[in-house]
Amino acid sequence: GTPDDYPANSVTYIQDQQVYILRTADGFYAVSAVCTHLGCITQWKPEENQIECPCHGSKFKRNGTVVAGPAPRTLPHFAIRLMPDGGLLVDKLEIVGETQILKA
Repeated sequence: GTPDDYPANSVTYIQDQQVYILRTADGFYAVSAVCTHLGCITQWKPEENQIECPCHGSKFKRNGTVVAGPAPRTLPHFAIRLMPDGGLLVDKLEIVGETQILKA
């Protein structure tokens, strides 16, 4: 979608890509929805403002940082770009640092 499809301070799960698109005041970033423990698909829990694994109980901050295990690592961040047609593109083949944010 386009940046306008994502409200400010939102977390949107893209099911077919198993990725979260997060929009903050600073811009956009993309986080894997696949738990780093055993590969289960996590769920966004807005009432707790965190991502949780329903299988084994791992919990993550919105930015993917582990809050509670057994997950051994932070959820990876993927490259996100603004395409010439105005759409957002997530490149799951390119893992980027947690501080990389798309200003759009």
